[in-house]
Parts: sequence; C-alpha cells; structure tokens
Amino acid sequence: MKLALFDLDHTLLPLDSDQSWGEFTLSLGWVDPDTFQAKNNGFYADYQAGCLDIHDYVRFSTAAVREKGPVAASAAHALFMERVIRPAILPAALDLVEQHRRRGERLVMVTATNEFVTRPIAEAFGMDVLLAVELERDAQGHFTGEIAGVPSLREGKVTRVQQWLAAQGKHLNDVHATFYSDSMNDLPLLEQVQQPVVTNGSAALRQIAQERDWRILDLFETP
Repeated sequence: MKLALFDLDHTLLPLDSDQSWGEFTLSLGWVDPDTFQAKNNGFYADYQAGCLDIHDYVRFSTAAVREKGPVAASAAHALFMERVIRPAILPAALDLVEQHRRRGERLVMVTATNEFVTRPIAEAFGMDVLLAVELERDAQGHFTGEIAGVPSLREGKVTRVQQWLAAQGKHLNDVHATFYSDSMNDLPLLEQVQQPVVTNGSAALRQIAQERDWRILDLFETP
C-alpha cells in the first residue's frame, strides 16, 4: 500500500480552517466579539508554540455549533465553504493531491482540526480518508464538546494513522507513506514516514528538514 498523507492548515490551505471557522461564526454574530477573538487567537498561539490543550480548545471551538444545533450549523458551514474555503483551495494544492491520485496512492488527510470543520474540506480535495479530531456525541447524536478517542495532534497523529492501518491488518512499516506538513507539531509523524515533505514550513521545521535532507516544498510560493 502507498499512502499520501496531508496535513491541512497552512499545508493544503493557505489559512487555518479552525481559526477561520471561529472568525466566521463571529461574523455571523454567533459569539461574543468582546471575548471570542482574544480567546481564539490565544489558542492559535498555543498551537503554534506546541502547547495547545486540545480538549479545552475543542470545548471552546464547538460551543457555538452546539448552541445553534446541527441544522443551523450545517447551513453555516455550507456558507463557510463557499465564502472562505473554496476561494482558498488553490490550483497548486489540487495539483499536488492529483499527482498522488494518478499514482494510485490512498489519499489521507490527517489534521488536528475537528471533523465538523474538516469533513467537507476533505471531500472538496477528494480525500479517500479523513483522520481528524473526532467529536463525542450524545444519545441524540449531538456534539457534547468532548473528544472521542485519541485526538490527532502531535504524537496523536501517529497513533491515529497506526490505528487506521491496524484496522486493515497493516502497520506503518508495511506501507510506503509520504507526509506533507508545515508544522513542528507534526514532527512525530514526519519522522515515521518514508517520504517526509516539509510544506510551507515554519523556520524551525525548515531547519530540521535541511539538517536531515528532507524535501522542502513551498506550495504557495508566488513567482
């Protein structure tokens, strides 16, 4: 089996989908502007610094969706896709995914953003598999604000890929995997695959790539 693994935010998209969704709910008037922006930016800073409490963040980031309910949330996400995400899906990213599709590789999006935000995005990219933060649901199928299973963040991405492969009777050692990511948070998974590709990488991750002779790709580099 050959796998093409893709981080999402700042890798395939030139933005952070989770943070952008939060800002979109702010534009809809779903959240308190006096407190939301500061908290949202604070969580994003923690993510960049590698110290995000993913459980606290998911409770915060899903609060508006849980309050408004699934029908309103689904309609809002459709607008989010139309106004924010689809204009940000650039030809270079689609071409990269298509190269791996033509080679017959399984396309897997592995993201620390939750499944509600990312599933339509994964579908827009034509992914075969989405490994995102899974959200716990109550007896009525509504999100509770908690995470189900292992969150796909830092070492959790390795665990989630291993769990997915194990369900098919395979291990990471049994497959040839390429992984594209921009973030130091993804170093654990980059170190586990045969073809790590630092994509639109941070300065710290670029330095590691240079030291280890990993490929560096600037997907959104302008001429």
